[in-house]
Amino acid sequence: MSKVMFTSHATAKGGREGHVKSDDGVVDVNLVMPGSGDDKEGSNPEQLFAAGYSACFDGALNHVAKEQKKDIESETTADVSLIKDESDGGFKIGVILNVSVNGVSQDEADKLVKDAHDFCPYSKATRGNIDVELNAKAV
Repeated sequence: MSKVMFTSHATAKGGREGHVKSDDGVVDVNLVMPGSGDDKEGSNPEQLFAAGYSACFDGALNHVAKEQKKDIESETTADVSLIKDESDGGFKIGVILNVSVNGVSQDEADKLVKDAHDFCPYSKATRGNIDVELNAKAV
């Protein structure tokens, strides 16, 4: 393994209808299955993944922009869907990254988003494993 920068820890108990908590207590949330009809409030793995991916991608975008000497402001929304996997009858996830980039042209926004996708650790981890759609919008 390469040089580890840091390691985060979280423990889940009870699966999709249980609880997840980070070792420092910052993440401490009940899990509920969307569409189950249950009135309990909580998050789900897809929502947690969306939060992590959007934060990581937006950080990668700003890093890439800085490296390319572009002064931008950005916002990234990750839409993470649970999808029926027809190949094995199970499930998989798909992601749409909607990225607003202020301070550059549409062509520059498209390039920055593509370059960020090449750089982002979440994008690297999921490349070839899940479908990721990139939507860049210069604002």
